[in-house]
Amino acid sequence: MKLDPTVMATMSKEDFRVLAAVEVGMKTHDLVPASLCMQIAKLRHGGANKVMSSLLRDKLLSHDRSKGYDGYRLTNSGYDILALHSLRKRGIAG
Repeated sequence: MKLDPTVMATMSKEDFRVLAAVEVGMKTHDLVPASLCMQIAKLRHGGANKVMSSLLRDKLLSHDRSKGYDGYRLTNSGYDILALHSLRKRGIAG
């Protein structure tokens, strides 16, 4: 799948917080449970679920149930969007 940087224009601050939370959670978990993601991102239950569904729709997250429990992981596009966001925040990329 090709990277679509126009997705960044429609993303909110909460979207980036959830992406970063999943990345942090993936340091210790293969699949990050939704509850851990909400705890790291410091979002309420309903808000985090709405954000995660929009990130799933844009294919920045993937939802997996194969390890015996529900969990989320970043896709390659999700990693790329996070990297572009951090570069844009630092003023390196426009």
